[in-house]
Amino acid sequence: MSWQRSATSRLVDKGFIWLTGVFAIGVAVVLAAIALQVGQQAFPAMQQFGLGFIIGTRWDPVQNIYGAWPQIYGTIVTSVLALLLAVPIGVGVALFLSEDFLPPRIQRPIVFLVELLAAIPSVVYGLWGIFVLIPILTPVGNWIHQTLGFIPIFSTAPSGPGIYVAGFILAIMILPIIAAISRDALVAVPPELRQGAYGLGATRWETIFQVILPTAISGIVGGIMLALGRAMGETMAVTMVIGNSNRVTGSIFDSGSTVSALLANQFAEAGGLQISALMYAALLLFGLTLIVNILAELLVRSVRLKV
Repeated sequence: MSWQRSATSRLVDKGFIWLTGVFAIGVAVVLAAIALQVGQQAFPAMQQFGLGFIIGTRWDPVQNIYGAWPQIYGTIVTSVLALLLAVPIGVGVALFLSEDFLPPRIQRPIVFLVELLAAIPSVVYGLWGIFVLIPILTPVGNWIHQTLGFIPIFSTAPSGPGIYVAGFILAIMILPIIAAISRDALVAVPPELRQGAYGLGATRWETIFQVILPTAISGIVGGIMLALGRAMGETMAVTMVIGNSNRVTGSIFDSGSTVSALLANQFAEAGGLQISALMYAALLLFGLTLIVNILAELLVRSVRLKV
């Protein structure tokens, strides 16, 4: 058998490279077209309000006064709260499902169920949050307020929908992303590293924390940042449980709003400058998501270089 590849094989390889290149450029063109379209629609509001739109706290369609800081603040707080809840659980689940704690016949169905959480529609999460999660969280929130109410983030009593409920819902929604990507990163660690650590006398937990996790950290960080982007853009579930209040509050038990919830609530009935202001808010959310993805890529590269 000759070691040289045939002309047909080389032609197929070149065709595949050109085809994937065209698809990659096509994705970039679509992304740029979306940004351009949204930017054009947002331009009148950008001209009228400038950067004051970002720090403004008043949203009044009657008087055409618009400021999106309460929604930007709500987007950031709910996303951070979701990450604080989801990252330890997601990475723990990934470790549990990748390090032979369970027999394969039990492990596979659990992996499938965790990934199945990502397929549930967000409106179902919202309904579940209203009828199940809020009745469970409200007594817990009342207890935390009565015990730790002197801390500003617990300074008000929960009254149903609120920022903390939205954070819980987002945490559940991004959990499959973190768990699945982290598990893939952990499974991809070469088995020789595990065997080498065990051969040097390391225990299972020493091997996990000193060898496996540092090796897989770039993939885990990438999954976490991807989940953060997902949390910032989630719309329906958050709109149903956050309370949709146009104000900035230090307490997570108060109601609030996010940029995506603002768009979902007002876009259908908006007109004139209000549409432009909503597009401006959408452009800011687009920019925030883009910044998160760029930071994720830089973080993954820096971590990969250190490992």
